[in-house]
Amino acid sequence: MKRRNKFLEAEYRAEEIKTLEEKRGVLILEMEELIGRAKSEVRAFSEDETKRISEIEKEVEGLNATIEAERRAEAVKASINAKKQSEQRAEAPANTQNSDITEAEKRAFLSFIQSGGQFPAETRAGEQNITMGSNGAIIPTSIANQIITKVNEISPIMNGSTRYSAKGNITIPVWGETETGHDITVGYRKEFEELTADAGKFTSVELGGHLIGALVLIGKSVINNSQIDITSFIISEIAKKIASFDDGELLTGVEKIQGALNTKTVFTTNSPTNITADDLIDLQSMVPSVYQSDACWTMHPETFARIRKLKDANGQYLMMNNTSNISNAFPYILLGKPVYLSDNMPKIEAGAKSILYGDYSGLSTNLRSQIELQVLVEKYATQHAIGIVAWYELDAKVSDHQKLAVLVQKSTTSSGT
Repeated sequence: MKRRNKFLEAEYRAEEIKTLEEKRGVLILEMEELIGRAKSEVRAFSEDETKRISEIEKEVEGLNATIEAERRAEAVKASINAKKQSEQRAEAPANTQNSDITEAEKRAFLSFIQSGGQFPAETRAGEQNITMGSNGAIIPTSIANQIITKVNEISPIMNGSTRYSAKGNITIPVWGETETGHDITVGYRKEFEELTADAGKFTSVELGGHLIGALVLIGKSVINNSQIDITSFIISEIAKKIASFDDGELLTGVEKIQGALNTKTVFTTNSPTNITADDLIDLQSMVPSVYQSDACWTMHPETFARIRKLKDANGQYLMMNNTSNISNAFPYILLGKPVYLSDNMPKIEAGAKSILYGDYSGLSTNLRSQIELQVLVEKYATQHAIGIVAWYELDAKVSDHQKLAVLVQKSTTSSGT
């Protein structure tokens, strides 16, 4: 009964936060409409409009504070529950079947690394749980899952994407409009009246796996140090290398992996080297409201420095401190949404795709969990180190173009320039 009450309480809190966020979204849209109306009519704000914008800003500020308090309360409760669960696990018998399997896999993994990619003769076959694949040794599932989990923690776009882990190719249906321009419609009809047959169509994207290698160098003094958790250290280092590469490909890839910037939802600025507040508002409005709840901004640090200085009609900065307590979020929000920075995003220049906006789940990824390792001993012997190459397969494509929109700087080759 207590579990049921906890579930209902968590569900109620989540629903309450969602309601507050929706109310905040309505207010922001109202403010954007006021700004847009004045802009389209080429005039200054009226006294009533200025007053209403100030009221909206105060209401949004109050809602931000309330949402922050709700999320903090939720985080504190989650932390307490996690501590209780950790204590319960510590009190539980350590020789359960799952624990035994994990420990055996950790021993096998560490033995594999320390022995330079070979198993000592005394290691029993049943304890190895490591088989040889075409690109090296297939490491235990528990170790591979830890690497993948770490990658998701480091890379926001990988974590937010719609993830698959299929060994073969998978086909994902993608909804799109027909060439006639019709979409699915709902409306009143008369009896015996035909419904439009060409309302829309499904296309598809196929995800396979492209082989990728990540090289990590580890000093032998680290491996031989019994006071260091070697397994956790190696997992962390491999995950950093994988996440660094994946972040760039999942954003900008165009050849094998097709990143999020390949979305067909595009807004082009009027300047090759400048971005205005109106550009950001127009870009945000290209993502339908139904997909706005988990949307965010992604940009290069230099672009962020430019956007950080933009102000609205009242002289207030568009970018505000992020008080929503979103995990891994950069401490700023822009037009109500969190901002992420990536060195892999293009900088502002003519023709560049300088800003990505939307819900990362519009990108589908297939990361095959069968990670293979090769240990290179002799190649780095003169450096008193060993090399560990992690081989894995990844593919990605935009599967919902409505969820992602990209801002493109005007090209200098455009007509009229």
